[in-house]
Amino acid sequence: MNKNPFGNEIYFKRTRPQKTDVRGEYFRDQTKIIHSLPFRRLKHKTQVFFAPDNDHICTRIEHVLHVATIAAAICRGLNQSGNWQLDQDLAYAIGLGHDIGHAPFGHEGERALAACIAPTLFLHEVNSYRVVEHLANYGEGLNLTYAVKDGILCHCGEDFVTKQLRPTTVPNDLEAIHDRHCLPTTYEGCIVRVSDKIAYLGRDIEDAVKAGLITTEDIPLIVQDEIGTSNGEIINTLILDLIDYSKDKDCIGFSPEKTDIISELKTFNYERIYHNSQMRQRKETIDKCIAALFDYFRTIFDKYGFDYTAYEREGKQTATSFANYMASMTKAYHEDPSLRDTIIVDYIAGMTDSYALSVMEDVILPNSIKFFS
Repeated sequence: MNKNPFGNEIYFKRTRPQKTDVRGEYFRDQTKIIHSLPFRRLKHKTQVFFAPDNDHICTRIEHVLHVATIAAAICRGLNQSGNWQLDQDLAYAIGLGHDIGHAPFGHEGERALAACIAPTLFLHEVNSYRVVEHLANYGEGLNLTYAVKDGILCHCGEDFVTKQLRPTTVPNDLEAIHDRHCLPTTYEGCIVRVSDKIAYLGRDIEDAVKAGLITTEDIPLIVQDEIGTSNGEIINTLILDLIDYSKDKDCIGFSPEKTDIISELKTFNYERIYHNSQMRQRKETIDKCIAALFDYFRTIFDKYGFDYTAYEREGKQTATSFANYMASMTKAYHEDPSLRDTIIVDYIAGMTDSYALSVMEDVILPNSIKFFS
């Protein structure tokens, strides 16, 4: 399978020229992502259950590691079939970076942020691209290869409509993509897209059982019998099925039998986990939290703009931290007041769950009264 229809020149291209070193292009991108500040914050951003008090509940950093390893395993299996020539380092790099722009509080936080700027969209795929290209490294970006950025931008793990994935027939203009109507330019990007599903379907079940929302007996019998009930079983079954089905084809996909069962598993997860009454209550809390933060930052920006020292007048650490963020990001925002809402969304999206909650507490509670003896 020809994995480079457009040639390495476009796949290896970076925004700024960079000398190749012993690591190779895609392994180098892995290290760039791992050492970045946005990646480090993923350890305190949750997958589904926000700000958990259980260390064994999946965080966003665990999820991206799951996706990266699953994608690399699929590449290895397809390569061993003799019909494919896939780059494991590329797939792993895309997997590591695919959720680097995720908002706090998982998809609920993403939706809450989108509501603040409607009708403008906020999509974590697009924001992940913005982070690696424009925001990380204090506005300089990570200078990743085109192939990795393309895979990050086009990973859309929520797509259950497309059954068989093939790369786009023309290279994507990454700066022009602002929605989810795109396909990756590489097969590795397609593999990460399905790996995302494999990674969260089973792990979300495992966490929901720990949370007491469901039991393993609640899982549909056909899923139990044909895919499994544990995260490990589900991952193993779906990886092997995808490799076996795709090994002699020009597309990436699951067998028709497993596709139908995955659809049933997805329906079960949405009905019993994501739309569970307890999760709906948490959604209302998240909506209020994100909206309150957005309104607060908009209010103080309208008062002080880019006069960074003036934010100290608010007497709140949150206001000072926001000013410090803007001051550190002049390369990205150029002190352009028309970018007010973009700056605020970027700042909130970069928060961890725990930090967002602490900021919320600082915003809501009145300043302490200073008493003088």
